[in-house]
Amino acid sequence: MPIRPPRALPRPARLTRIGRTLSRGFTLIELMIAVAIVAILVGVALPNYRDYIVRGHLADASNGLALMRAQMERHYQDNRSYATVGTFTTPCASTDAAPRTFNNFVVSCSATPTATAFTLAATGNGPVAGFTFTINQTDVRATTAAPTGWTTCTTKWLLKKGATC
Repeated sequence: MPIRPPRALPRPARLTRIGRTLSRGFTLIELMIAVAIVAILVGVALPNYRDYIVRGHLADASNGLALMRAQMERHYQDNRSYATVGTFTTPCASTDAAPRTFNNFVVSCSATPTATAFTLAATGNGPVAGFTFTINQTDVRATTAAPTGWTTCTTKWLLKKGATC
């Protein structure tokens, strides 16, 4: 029978300077650093994500105002007046809010339309509460109300936080 070499003995655990054995896994400090990094990332990313979502909803206001303005112009072309003429009701006077609702915005006339003038206003609710955009017969657009942190403008729709007039 051949001679076998003796089995190797298991290595003893490596010792640190203090004499404790090395452990495997994460220390509490490493775990706390990882949690802090995640918290910082969430603190930066979450407000930016909210602004991104609001900007997506603001497109509904511009689409709704453009559609209602086209309906008002069509009414004017047919009747030579933005106001109700006889049995032809202006789109602003519609009692049904469904055709004037565009997701989180409701479009309505901010004043009774006259024969030669109208002003439409899109008022937000839900995630876009506090926003109001307007447009008139000469296509003058305005951001008349906005929540804290957003600016208003009398000459254009501000659809992005930090945009200037």
